[in-house]
Amino acid sequence: MHPLKAVIPRGAATRREFLQQMFLTAGALSISGSLLSACGTSTGVGGRGRFGNIGPLGAPDARGIRVPEGFSTRVVAVTGQVPAPGSSYPWHIFPDGGGVMPKADGGWYYISNSEIPGAGSLGFQFPQLAPLSNIIEIFVPGLGGSGVLEFAADGTVVDAYRILGNTTFNCAGCVTPWNTWLSCEEWPNGQVWECDPTGANSAIARPALGFFSHEATAIDTQRRMVYMTEDMPDGRFYRWVADNTDWPAGAARPALQSGKLQVLKVNGGGVAAALNGPQPVVWIDALSPDQPQDANRHPDSAAFDGGEGVWNHKGFVYFSTKGDNRIWVYDTHSETLEVIYDLATAENPILSGVDNITVTKQGDVLVAEDGGDMQVVVILPDRTLKPLLQVTGQDGSEIAGIAFSPDGRRMYFTSDRGGPNGPGLGITYELLLPEGL
Repeated sequence: MHPLKAVIPRGAATRREFLQQMFLTAGALSISGSLLSACGTSTGVGGRGRFGNIGPLGAPDARGIRVPEGFSTRVVAVTGQVPAPGSSYPWHIFPDGGGVMPKADGGWYYISNSEIPGAGSLGFQFPQLAPLSNIIEIFVPGLGGSGVLEFAADGTVVDAYRILGNTTFNCAGCVTPWNTWLSCEEWPNGQVWECDPTGANSAIARPALGFFSHEATAIDTQRRMVYMTEDMPDGRFYRWVADNTDWPAGAARPALQSGKLQVLKVNGGGVAAALNGPQPVVWIDALSPDQPQDANRHPDSAAFDGGEGVWNHKGFVYFSTKGDNRIWVYDTHSETLEVIYDLATAENPILSGVDNITVTKQGDVLVAEDGGDMQVVVILPDRTLKPLLQVTGQDGSEIAGIAFSPDGRRMYFTSDRGGPNGPGLGITYELLLPEGL
């Protein structure tokens, strides 16, 4: 058993619609606490990636999930139920972003955020209320956080426990190369929290990474940077640049205590022109980096409609924007930005409600849908699309938390507001891939 590593903060189809419904019915602040990845290959065409040859989705299995032939699924955790014998931790409400960290004995940890809204979420749903809700959040700790499923080498769940508590609307994040978990708070004055997946050390807030509606993070160890998305209708794309004191050359990890917060500026034809080809970009220093960024926008920075998942793969940083259903790629080599998928103009528009992103070693971009058709869709290296799975009977939920076991045979994902028999408070699945894939 691991102790609760709680910390006290500083002071319909999409999640935004779902939140609005909750707040309008006064349900958001009365949820019972008892129920309570490093983040592809070149973007150039060519290659079929890992999933290029999978077949079409079959009929729903016993859990209501459609998968290609040779794949199978199982449930590994259900909200409110204890996932492992001997554990006293009931799996958390609204499991969202997730990642996997390997263990020395061949097992692994699956880390999962709990996306429970709180007072600060009022400012996320209704931006005009952010100044007030930010203050309330200081005095009313949230019910969110992060939990862990611990797996043995044979895939058995052997323990479950919490590694972060008293935070709000924890969305995505990533497993760091130095074996910690970055958990993002998605509200206007939210922070990134660094957590120990083993449960041995308490979580630590990292204010150097900025105050905004953090969605996800991705790490570039070569350039000593952290990329971050902001889920607001006028959100920005950020990076934190370490200084030589915080992350000395050759050091295994940064202190995440000092450095520079920057936002992306798109030159050339601007953001709209990125639909037609790569546009040059530059990074500019954020205004008042120690203050909520929604109230301190740099006038030259580019606005993105609802930043979601982000993933760095070999210097190509993929991110999604749900407001306009686009997948973007920032090329750190050429310093350009391009749209590689746009629902409105796509020849094969099977991907909507774009959200979490995971990129395989082979360059497949896996995109989870928030709403849409409740699918995980693969953008192959040649930019063609294939569905990998579909959750049926859970309309109003979203898929999140995609992460692979260290050997790549198992893929974990969640239905944020799903249940074993339809709508619920969250369920976490495992997808077993065919041998040799």
